[in-house]
Amino acid sequence: MGYTNDEIKKIIEEGKAVLGIEFGSTRIKAVLNDDNNNPIASGSFEWENHLENGIWTYPLSEIHDGFRACYKDLIKDVKEKYAIGIKRLAAMGISAMMHGYVVFDKNDNLLVPFRTWRNTITEEAASKLTDLFDYNIPQRWSIAHLYQAILNKEPHVKDIAFQTTLAGYIHYRLTGEKVMGVGEASGMFPIDPSTKDFDAVMVEKFDKVLKDEGMPYTLRQIFPKVLVAGENAGTLTKEGAAFIDESGELEAGIPIAPCEGDAGTGMAATNAVKVRTGNVSAGTSVFAMVVLEKNLSKVYREVDLVTTPAGDLVGMIHCNNCTSDLNAWVSLFKEALESYGVEVDMTKLFSTLYNKALTGDENCGGLVSFNYYSGEGVTKFDEGRPLFIREQNAKMNLANFMRTHLYSSLATLKIGCDIMLKDEGVKVDSITGHGGLFKTKGVGQSVLAAALNAPVSVMETAGEGGAWGMAVLASYMVHKENKESLADYLNNKVFADMKAETLNPEPAFVKGFDEYIESYKKALAVEEAAIKNTK
Repeated sequence: MGYTNDEIKKIIEEGKAVLGIEFGSTRIKAVLNDDNNNPIASGSFEWENHLENGIWTYPLSEIHDGFRACYKDLIKDVKEKYAIGIKRLAAMGISAMMHGYVVFDKNDNLLVPFRTWRNTITEEAASKLTDLFDYNIPQRWSIAHLYQAILNKEPHVKDIAFQTTLAGYIHYRLTGEKVMGVGEASGMFPIDPSTKDFDAVMVEKFDKVLKDEGMPYTLRQIFPKVLVAGENAGTLTKEGAAFIDESGELEAGIPIAPCEGDAGTGMAATNAVKVRTGNVSAGTSVFAMVVLEKNLSKVYREVDLVTTPAGDLVGMIHCNNCTSDLNAWVSLFKEALESYGVEVDMTKLFSTLYNKALTGDENCGGLVSFNYYSGEGVTKFDEGRPLFIREQNAKMNLANFMRTHLYSSLATLKIGCDIMLKDEGVKVDSITGHGGLFKTKGVGQSVLAAALNAPVSVMETAGEGGAWGMAVLASYMVHKENKESLADYLNNKVFADMKAETLNPEPAFVKGFDEYIESYKKALAVEEAAIKNTK
C-alpha cells in the first residue's frame, strides 16, 4: 500500500528515501524512492551526444552541468509535491550508459574527450583482443578503446593513471573511490564469474601486451576495483555533496552503492537477474540480456558476455541504433501537422502512429528501413546511414511505413538474439521490456514478442527505467537481510506485488517479422553502398 503525502514527507525528512541517477544517451534522470522502493519524485535533464572530430562525445562541462541540473529538477519536484527539500538519504547510486573511454592523468586531468559507447573506431583492437583472449571483445568496450589508443600511438596513453567509465567517473567525484559494480566492470574487461572480478588469465595476457608496448602500468593499476551488488562503495564526501547540490542543502555521509551500467540497472528494474530470465531495454540504443545457465559453445562476435550486478554470466545482444530514426520521422509528421495549424501533443502522436503500425501488413508490404545513425556491430557496419527503401510494387501506406520503422528499431536485435535462442538453444522463461519503445501500451511489446517469438512482459515501472533500477540496487545495499541474494530481495521486497502485463507472440506476426528480416538482410548491400558512396 502506498504512503500518503504526509507520510512521504516524513520519510524524506528522516533521510529514509533512496536516490538513483542514470546518465542515459538522451536524458539524465533521477528517481527518488521511498523505503518500499516506490518512486515518489523524479527529475531530468535532456541532452545529446556530439560528433566532434569523428568522435561521439559529451563534453565534461556538460556532464557536470547536466548532473546538477537533473538533481535540481528532482528537488523542484520534491518541493512542489511535499514542500520540503532533501538533506539526507538512506542511500544513493549512479548509473550510466556503459563502456567507452574515460582516462585521467595522476592529477585527475581528463586526457582526451570522453569516447562513448557509440563509437565504432576500435575494430583492429577489438579483433586482436578477441583472438588473444578467445573471448568476444566488442568495439565499444573500454579495453578495446585503450588498446586502440595504444596501437594508434596516441601520446596520452603513457600518462594514464586512471581509466573508468562515465558512471565510474561520477562515482569517483562523489566518493573519492575508484570502484564500480561488477556489471559495469564487465563492459570494461571480461569477468570471471567464479571470482566476480576481472579474469586473471586475461589480465595477465594484457599486462604482457602493455609491457611489450612500453606502457608504465599494469591493468589493475589503472582500472577500478570491482564490487558486487550489496557491497558498500563509499560515502558521499563534502566535495561530492557540493558537486551534486549547488544549494549546499545535501549533507555528506550518505552510503553509495557500486555504480552500475544501464544494462545492470535494466536487469534490476525488470527483475531479470535470475538464470533463464531476460530483459530488453529499448531507447536510443537497444540491448537484450539473458542470464545464462552455462557459457556458450563458442565465441560469437555478435554476442557479448557480461554479468548481472551480482556477477552471474549474461548473454547480451547490443545494438547501437534503436529509436532515433523512428523519432525523427515522428517529428517530421509533427511538423507537417503544425503546418496545418494543428497543435500537436507528442504523446498522442506517438500513440496514434504506433497503433496505426499494428494495422499494417505483417511483413511491412515491401518496405525496408535501416535506422543506422552510427555503425552496427551485429551486421558488421562501422558507420551508418539512415535509409528507407521500397520495392516498386510495395504497399506504401502509413501503417506499413510505421511498422517498418518499428521493425527496423529491433531488426539487428532479432538477428543477434536468433544466434542465442535458435543456434545455441539458450532457454529463457521470461522476457521483460523497458524503455521508451514500450511507453505506448502494447505496441512495442507486441513487436518484441514477434521478434523473439517469446512472451514479453512490461511492468508498471517500465517508464521509470534504469534510474529507478539504480535506486533499487542502492536500497538493496542498505536493506538486505543477512545474506539475502539480490534475486531474493527483488522477488520478495520489490516485485512481489508489482503489476505486469504479458503478451504472447502472435504466429502471423512472428512469420511476418521473419519474412521482413529476410528482406532486410538482402537489402544490407544497399546500406553498404550508401555508406561507401557518401563518404
